[in-house]
Parts: sequence; structure tokens; C-alpha cells
Amino acid sequence: MSDSEIGLTGFIALLWVLAVRVPIGVGMLAVGAIGYASIAGSGALLNYLKTEMYWRYTSFDLSVVPLFILMGNFAEKAGLSQALFRAANVWIGHVRGGVAMASIGACAGFGTISGSSLATAAMMGNVALPELRRFGYKGSLATAALAAGGTLGILIPPSIVLIIFALMVEGNIIALFQAAFVPGLLAVVGYLIAIAVVVRIDPAAGPAGARTTAAEKWAALLDIWPVVLIFVVVMGGLYGGYFTPTEAAGVGAVGTYLVAVTRGGMRRDGFVDSLLATAVTTGMICLILLGADVFNAFLGFSQLPIAAVDFFQGSGLAPMAVLLGMIVLYLLLGCVMDSLSMILLTSPVFWPIIAGLDFGMDADNLKLWFGVITLIVVEVGLITPPVGLNVFVINAIARDVPMIDTFRGVLPFLASDAVRVALIVAFPAITLYLPKLLGG
Repeated sequence: MSDSEIGLTGFIALLWVLAVRVPIGVGMLAVGAIGYASIAGSGALLNYLKTEMYWRYTSFDLSVVPLFILMGNFAEKAGLSQALFRAANVWIGHVRGGVAMASIGACAGFGTISGSSLATAAMMGNVALPELRRFGYKGSLATAALAAGGTLGILIPPSIVLIIFALMVEGNIIALFQAAFVPGLLAVVGYLIAIAVVVRIDPAAGPAGARTTAAEKWAALLDIWPVVLIFVVVMGGLYGGYFTPTEAAGVGAVGTYLVAVTRGGMRRDGFVDSLLATAVTTGMICLILLGADVFNAFLGFSQLPIAAVDFFQGSGLAPMAVLLGMIVLYLLLGCVMDSLSMILLTSPVFWPIIAGLDFGMDADNLKLWFGVITLIVVEVGLITPPVGLNVFVINAIARDVPMIDTFRGVLPFLASDAVRVALIVAFPAITLYLPKLLGG
């Protein structure tokens, strides 16, 4: 068996391992180690591990991950998700479908301080679902809006998945955050339009909520000033070049901690719980990254990525056709895999192929464009049948709503996502304009 055949066998074996629900970090580490040793020998594997573990875990770029996770955990203790939903609801809840639209707006706001899709979906599900039920929203629209809104957690910066992608392809984290900002706003607008269309076709799906006074509206806005301030300081400092990503995450974590303390939501137990939750999530991500490094090294030894690049370069296919094929494959993988698994599994193979094709832009811009496309398609996988992890999270909260109703309800949101992907593929300037503007 040739090295490339060993690499292909390992790739298929990893898919099988993930299909039987072995944790992705363990699966990549085991398959990668066996494959590496079969090509280079066990001694070479041990030499690689003793150096790779040191360099991976002493990487300064990796320090941004636990800080942004801690920022999200502190935000949860501060009750900022409730404040964001109340603010959005008092402003637009009185229109038809307005409470669902408020849920989307609150998810977008919480995404600016969370960086996790599942956390955003879970938090907003607990906060917004009682209100949606109180005003008589159909279960399909209520749960679908919350599941789709939760995906904004990994698209609107800061995004943990985007940070992992940057580490995988050696990209610029700040530039990737900048590139994802406008597509994130497009996602919000697209989801609001989807809700407006649904309630226009079926007015009973999203009845209008209660009207509020001007005083209530301004009081609700004043209640979310910490979120606005944290976002402006963290993202403004990051985009303006005043902070490194790690410094920005540190400032954000301290800011959300102080907000949690002043709002009375942070006690000793809450502080300890936040640290423990951050440690558990960070440990999981570190294991996944080590597994990805070993698996990527195995693929490198097998020459499988180089063989794939040579195949596509010699296939005569247009670069855009190759990209569209990858998008379709991402959508299919999204039916059975979570977002982080897809990023880690495909980046070592897909990125060299994309980098080897001529899209009319340099490598740095190509990383930004392809990274945002990848992130959006991965985000779509979170609400795509039959897995759709965000749908499962919301369904666990709304047990009275059949799963099939929620999956029917997400169809308009998937249509919105399809339009957004088409726009970003056709017009790369949507992703590249802000990094060029801020980067000079």
C-alpha cells in the first residue's frame, strides 16, 4: 500500500470513528498516530509528539481561546442575554413576528460576547421561548428562529470556530474577525426577512406582541449599555490595532466580570463555575487541536493533500466549480457532523487545494474569503437535518414541539443562508472590504 493510499484509508477510518461517536479529539489523535507510525515509524512519532505538544500549547495565539470562553461564561452570569432580549422585544415586539425578530437581534448581540453557537442557542432559548409561547407563536417558527439565531454565535466576532480556523491555516485572527463582520450583519438581516415572509404568509405563526411606551424603550436600551461598551472597547481596540486578540479577550473577560459583579449575578459559586466551565471547554479544544496536529502531520507524510491538489489542478475544472463542490460537501457533512469537527477534518485537505487554484487574489485575501465561506456553510450545518445540533439544543428546551416541526420551520432560514452564500461567493468584496479599509 502506497503512502497516499494509507492517507486515504486513514481519512476514511476517521470518518467511521466519528460516525460511531468517538470524540473528535480522541479519534484524530488515534488515527493520526497510527497512520504516522505506519509511514514514519513509532520512534519518529514519539519525537514528533514531544516537540509538537510543547509548541502547540505554548503558542501565544492559543491563549485567546480560554479568555473568550471565559468572557462568554461571565456574560451568562451577568444576565446579559435577558437584557438583550428585553431591549429588542420592547422596540420591535409589537409588530407581527416581532418577538421572533427580537430573538434574532438578541442572539446577534449575545454573539458579540459569546463566540459559541450552542451557548447562544441555549441561553436565548431559555430566555425567549417563554415569551414566544406567551404571545401564541407557532412552535415551528419559535424554535426555528432560536435555532437559526444561535448560529450567529460563531459568525459574529469573536468566534471560537473562526479562531480555530485561523490557527489551522496560519491566518490572521484580527483580519478574519474583520472579514466576518459584514457577513454576520447580512445573516441578521436575512433572518429578519425570513421571519417577515413567514408571518406574511401565515399571520397566525407570529402574532404581534404588546406595545410599549417610549420610557420603557429607552430604559431597555440603558439596560444593555454594558454589552455595547464591551463590544466597542473589545472589537474597536482589536480592529483599530490597539489590542492583540489575546489582549482584547482579556479586556472583554475583565469587563464582563465587572458587569456580572455589579449586576449581582456573580457570587463565589458563580465565579468558580465560570472558571470550571472554561477549563473544561478549553481542555476539550486543546485535545482536539493536538489530535488535529497529529492527524495533519500524518496526512502530510502520506502526501494525500499534495495528490489532491495535483488532481484538481490537472482536472481542468474551473476554480469556482471546485469551490462549489466543497460547499456541497460541507452541507452534506453538516448533516452528520458538528461545526468544529468539519473545520478540523477538512481544512488540512481543502485549504491546500484552494490555495493551489487561481481565484485572482493573494494568499492572505484568499484565507479571509475562504474562511468566511467555510464558517457560513459550517453554520448552516448547525440547523440542517437530520443532525442540526442547534435544533437539538432548542428541542431539548421546547420538548412539546416535534422535531420535524422545527426542521420544517428552519427551511426559510436555510433559504436565507443559501442567498448569503451565493452573494459572498459571487462578490468577494463583501468579506474583503472591511479588512482592506481597516488594514490600510
